[in-house]
Amino acid sequence: MQAILSNKFNDFDLGHLRNKSLEPLLGTGIFTSDGEAWKHSRALVRPNFQRNLIADVEVYEKHVSKLIKCLPKDGSTVDLQDLFFRMTIDSATDFLFGESVDSLNYDSSQVSDSFARNFVISQKGLAIRTRLGPLMFLYKDKKFSQATIEARQYVDQFVEKATKYRATIEAARSSNDSAPRYVFLHELSKQTQDRKVLTDQLLNILLAGRDTTASLLTITFFILARTPDVWTKLRAEVLNLEGRRPSFEDLKSMKYLTWVINETLRLYPPVPVNSRTANKDTFLPVGGGPGGKDPLFVPRGRKVLYSIYCMHRLPELYGSDATEYRPERWANLKPSWGFIPFNGGPRVCIGQQFALTETAYTIVRILQEFRNIESRDPQTFNEKLTLIITSNNGCKVGLTPS
Repeated sequence: MQAILSNKFNDFDLGHLRNKSLEPLLGTGIFTSDGEAWKHSRALVRPNFQRNLIADVEVYEKHVSKLIKCLPKDGSTVDLQDLFFRMTIDSATDFLFGESVDSLNYDSSQVSDSFARNFVISQKGLAIRTRLGPLMFLYKDKKFSQATIEARQYVDQFVEKATKYRATIEAARSSNDSAPRYVFLHELSKQTQDRKVLTDQLLNILLAGRDTTASLLTITFFILARTPDVWTKLRAEVLNLEGRRPSFEDLKSMKYLTWVINETLRLYPPVPVNSRTANKDTFLPVGGGPGGKDPLFVPRGRKVLYSIYCMHRLPELYGSDATEYRPERWANLKPSWGFIPFNGGPRVCIGQQFALTETAYTIVRILQEFRNIESRDPQTFNEKLTLIITSNNGCKVGLTPS
């Protein structure tokens, strides 16, 4: 794994077929390009994920508070998965475009609601195209094609405004006595005025940021509803805040919270299976020979699949109870390349700290508002794999207010 993603990084690409399968919605962005195009994308996007921005918890509070208002206070059943996906697209569009689609508000505008719906339809189509690989041309769905067009048009209207009125926006920001509100698009447009480049990058970041966080939150609460001992320990740590909203430093200092999130990411990494394609004849350090310990030849053009899901469950890395959910294992665990829920090497997810902070903040705020959680789903966790891993039967729970 380390050889493919880091030590021999230059020997492997995402591959033409993978990039082509995602192109209808994502174009050529940081997650759909290789070589110099990828380097340019990363250089363009990376400066916009600054630590001081991620540490501003008010970015998350606005949307988490709306989420909490949507949670029933009478203990009736609610599907958290639907609400988490709504919240994360709201927060992601607010951060990226400067305007939320406000999908948690069921009275939101028809245009915004259409974008959220088109985005979901587009994702499902991309997942099908990715699985079909060289046969993706067989997938002909007018609904998918129209959804990708309309989703891109929605984003492009913000791009047009940011590029056309950039001078006006900057003048308004500089004349404001208070610190100007950060908008990802406005910062990105300082580096390029190419509308296609901006639209491509925004959709790439939106896809990765929205889904990863929603998946992580859904599965964490699915598990918490079935592990009352973990809920009790986690809530005891949360109650140390004595009701005040957590700061970034508070979140960093909450060890059990970190263990819970890590354990969810270990057993259910958002992208459980990934791949790379060799761009030249190369060797992997092990995998060849009768015992699998000799170097393995990988010819140019060969696709290499790797399962983070399986690696995260190896007994030799995590012990004989590797398939069990036990946050306490992280007290002394430092698995390095044995734990890569956000990939590794030069292509490590640049937004991982943003996703982790939003996840941690959301968990803490919900546990501040509710003292108990109860599973309302008799089924065990049933994975649904699209571009990421989600729950096939949602996350149906009942919550008891504090």
